[in-house]
Amino acid sequence: MLYSELQCSDAIHKAVERMGFAEMTEIQEKTIPVMMAGYDVIAKAPTGTGKTMAFGIPIIEHIEPGSEETEAVILAPTRELAMQITAELRDLCVYLPGVRIVCLYGGAPIGKQIDALKKHPQIVVATPGRLSDHMKRRTVKLDNVKTVVLDEADRMLDMGFSEDILTIARKLPQNVQTIMFSATMPDKIEDLAKTLLKNPVEVKLAVSKPAEKIQQKAYVCYETQKMAILKDIFKAGDLNRVIIFSGSKQKVKQIAASLKRMKVNCGEMHSDLDQAERDEMMFQFKSGQLDVIVATDIISRGIDIDDIAMVVNFDVPRDAEDYVHRIGRTARANRDGVAITLVSEQDQYYFQQIEKFLEKTVEKVPLPEDVGEAPEYSQSARPAKGKSAKSRRREARDQQSHKDKKSRNRQNKQRAEKAAKPQPREADKADQSVAKDGQQQVQPQDQQPREKQPRRGRQRREPREPREARDQQPQQGDASRDQKDQKERKDQKERRSRGRGRGKDKGTEGGGQQGGQQGGQKGSQQGGQQAQSQADAPKGKKKSSRKRGRGRGKQGGDQAPVHSTKYDIREDYALPQKNKDSKLSELVKKPLKWLHIIK
Repeated sequence: MLYSELQCSDAIHKAVERMGFAEMTEIQEKTIPVMMAGYDVIAKAPTGTGKTMAFGIPIIEHIEPGSEETEAVILAPTRELAMQITAELRDLCVYLPGVRIVCLYGGAPIGKQIDALKKHPQIVVATPGRLSDHMKRRTVKLDNVKTVVLDEADRMLDMGFSEDILTIARKLPQNVQTIMFSATMPDKIEDLAKTLLKNPVEVKLAVSKPAEKIQQKAYVCYETQKMAILKDIFKAGDLNRVIIFSGSKQKVKQIAASLKRMKVNCGEMHSDLDQAERDEMMFQFKSGQLDVIVATDIISRGIDIDDIAMVVNFDVPRDAEDYVHRIGRTARANRDGVAITLVSEQDQYYFQQIEKFLEKTVEKVPLPEDVGEAPEYSQSARPAKGKSAKSRRREARDQQSHKDKKSRNRQNKQRAEKAAKPQPREADKADQSVAKDGQQQVQPQDQQPREKQPRRGRQRREPREPREARDQQPQQGDASRDQKDQKERKDQKERRSRGRGRGKDKGTEGGGQQGGQQGGQKGSQQGGQQAQSQADAPKGKKKSSRKRGRGRGKQGGDQAPVHSTKYDIREDYALPQKNKDSKLSELVKKPLKWLHIIK
């Protein structure tokens, strides 16, 4: 069917003619009339069949150019696909200046998107996650939406957007027209269609086989041989337009790092990159600044690059249709292309299913000589269903983290042993140098093996005997202590007699102050007795001042008296008063009178 036979506005006919299309594809011919009639549609069609034009023409045909309400919402799984859909819709609206289109996706400044939504666009193209964010912010209204399109619905469910899709669907009007396009039709897509669609028209296209100009090859190898094969492929020829697909972003990073070490000008494309980095990466690859790009399935669909020379499947895709989408990136626009797949032992069953789908046997290329022997390629049963890809990635991260932890523990242990090892002294080094001539070396004394010391920590104490029992036990050395005490008393008596005249004033001042402070109101006799009792306590530093009322003395605990070569008046108080001729009362009364405490 020709576009000229389609009943639509002249603006759309002129735009299609300007884009260079004359004849409709099969999916366009079967879906455009049904959508323009207002029916819900579920269509199974592979990528590259013109689906954007299939739903874009009916949507634009129903848009009111002067409206300020959002009338159509198009959901896409990736930012790149959303941007590509937006570009094609703008080409269709080139002669309809009143139609406004906005593209919403994650990784871009949300403020600019909010400003664009304030201009009241009629068509919103978005990824499910970012549209949900705008709905929470109440920056987008879906009350008057007439049509909603889910493009690449199977990819959106695989990427975990099912909850976001259902959340968006609840905010839509009851009579909204729902269009769903999917390259595959698993059970989860059919369940989603039953939830969202009302009496849909089903359109199913057979998955097209790869172009005949694609030269398909396969290397049967072990997983550990894949990088060596990839290195040999790049050595064989000057390849400057290559896409390498891998099933996980961790492998993408590892492959890109290995290629960079091989001096290959390559980049990487995965979901960990923000939007600016992805745009820059795609621009560099399209403009020829990068020769090779390593990517996940994020660019296997909806990305239109015509001059790809080779596609390498580092991992075998689990779905035959995904294999077709991957290798369909090459041999476009009547060009030749090569598709190489690395098949490990675990992937042989899935590759055999791909060969059954293609109804042909893919050529098996022998491994390079320096790579080693290849495993036998034989009919294998379907492998037991293992853990999910997310669980496998988590285990791989945990395993790598465990290896890193063991390495760190080993290094810390080596550092601790090195620090604990005693360093030889200079004298020991000299002794060792002398002993090198064959004489037996003598180990230094400080390096001799020591006896095992008891372990430190809290140890249980033996119970002590009662105080009465300890007092009743005979004390050793009582006689010697008595003799020592007698000798000390004799020495003190001699020093007192020698220093009485020399230190009388000093002793009078210090002793009088103590007596005055502690027994001022009780009289000179009580003050003298308290001064004498305090003299029995241990001696501490005594600060004295010649100013009036400033003298102070410090006292300690119950300790033995400390003897000094200097004269101290407290030595006079250490001995008990034997007679009344010691003149102690006169010695105390003098400073008290001087302080005007007594008369």
